[in-house]
Amino acid sequence: MKREVGVVMDPIGSISIKKDSTFAMMLAAQRRGWTLWYMEQGDLFLSDSVVSATMRPVAVRDDPLDWFTLGDSETRPLSAIDAVLMRKDPPFDMEYVYATYLLELARDAGCLVVNDPQTLRDANEKIFAAHFPQCCPPLTVTRSAALLRGFLESHGDIILKPLDGMGGRSIFRIGRGDPNTGVIIETLTANGTRFCMAQRYLPEIVDGDKRVLLVNGEPVEHVLARVPSGGDSRGNLAAGARAEVRPISERERWIAAQVGPELRRRGVLFAGLDVIGDWLTEINITSPTCIREIDRDCGTDIAGDLMNAVAEQLDGR
Repeated sequence: MKREVGVVMDPIGSISIKKDSTFAMMLAAQRRGWTLWYMEQGDLFLSDSVVSATMRPVAVRDDPLDWFTLGDSETRPLSAIDAVLMRKDPPFDMEYVYATYLLELARDAGCLVVNDPQTLRDANEKIFAAHFPQCCPPLTVTRSAALLRGFLESHGDIILKPLDGMGGRSIFRIGRGDPNTGVIIETLTANGTRFCMAQRYLPEIVDGDKRVLLVNGEPVEHVLARVPSGGDSRGNLAAGARAEVRPISERERWIAAQVGPELRRRGVLFAGLDVIGDWLTEINITSPTCIREIDRDCGTDIAGDLMNAVAEQLDGR
């Protein structure tokens, strides 16, 4: 059955298609013969109790020199199309939250929103992992310098990170006795006015921060390990890490089995788990990446699997 799918994303002209998972999803939807509609966050609006958007039909091509063509803009209710992929990258700020309110109204009017807008608000990518303590390393979330110092004293070597960051920004590793401890805590907590997360440092990071992708709660058979560059403790491609595709391990499969059913219950069709060694460190649901790298190495079609899941959801209505 032919479907119409909208994509809320960052400006399409600025993406790098060789690594952009949203672009992979658009290619997969187009291969199915579905009509694609392009939107940015600011194109959404509410009028007379109806959520609509100024949207443009888009055709995409896997060509780094010429990857999209936009048609003329139209204003349509989101309920007039079958599904919307919410793929706006962080920052997760109040504008993002307001957009999820609008998408929630569109969902209630009959549009399938991927991922569910309420869960996008509820499941902070750092803190949500704490719902699965059996999978996580020791961690704390606090504004308190005293608690953070106590956590450091207990574990000796820790990672501090903001709750709203991405791409490895503002992630610090500190050890017991580090002379920069005070200024790092002051910076991350804004002098005790902002929450941050501390996790026990996992030396297994030298073998990579592994991204485990889940489609409708089921893990993909390969993971992408982001191996830090020399002298860095961040497994983020944006911070210079090296990408390496590997088969999923039994431990990673077990973690996915712990998390997957809850994600499925909350309407999350596409997620990315971050695993260091044997430990779950984050659950990414806003705009998880790594599709293109795994597909290129393994000949898989992860975005196609996701479109199958979208089609099943729509057919089941």
